[in-house]
Amino acid sequence: MNEETRLLFDEPGPRARRRIRIATGLSLAVIASLLGLMIRQFAVHGQLSANQWSMYGQWPIIRFLLDGIGKTLLVTVVAAAIAFPLAAPVALVRLSRARVPRALARGYVELFRAVPLLLLLYVFLFALPRAGVTFPVFWQLVLPIVLSNVPVVAEIFRAGVLAEPRGQTEAAYSLGMTYWQAMRLVVVPQAVRKLLPALVSQLVRLLKDSSLGYVVSYVELLHQTQVLGEYYHTVLSSYLIGATCYVLINAGLSRVATALDRRRPS
Repeated sequence: MNEETRLLFDEPGPRARRRIRIATGLSLAVIASLLGLMIRQFAVHGQLSANQWSMYGQWPIIRFLLDGIGKTLLVTVVAAAIAFPLAAPVALVRLSRARVPRALARGYVELFRAVPLLLLLYVFLFALPRAGVTFPVFWQLVLPIVLSNVPVVAEIFRAGVLAEPRGQTEAAYSLGMTYWQAMRLVVVPQAVRKLLPALVSQLVRLLKDSSLGYVVSYVELLHQTQVLGEYYHTVLSSYLIGATCYVLINAGLSRVATALDRRRPS
């Protein structure tokens, strides 16, 4: 147990450690039993037969899945490229001394943090077209994701700015800078360097949000796996392959975030 953990928890004694080992062993045994039962049921119903999995070694199927992965990553990258730059000014307005802009920024953050992304997708899919406002399918997915993620990223930026020492802002003011100049030239660049791991981790949420593309008929990875499962009657294997793709991509992003966290300035 390291020093930071000792500040929060007392180190367990011999009895507590024994109970922890017993509870861990029992939990692992239960999980292993459930997994074994699940695999047995899959085998009984023919879900583990070779014909359910051999198709994924064929190039047309691989290319079909890669196309879905590419479109998923495209949505993620475009949404991040829009949401992250927009989140910084929202965070700074929330921190400004002007009461009305600060209240508007806070209202936007609280509103869109509370509204489910699926509801925003339905607004772009059904409500706006009835009002005469129509977007292409790609933007019907990207724009709701942006609106939903800007408030979250803005709060990350705001926390990073508040974590910066007040001396940085005061030094900027002493040089004759205005509030916005101090934030843009001094505080925000330092905060962003420290926030890079958290921002990369936020990409994981953007990636998972893109899986709602089926709502607007955007053919991303989940939609492609659904099509494969229904066309070839391999629903289980298709969804497991799709889930594996998501896990691998998210694991890569998590490793990038961990590497950045280790290299960030203390």
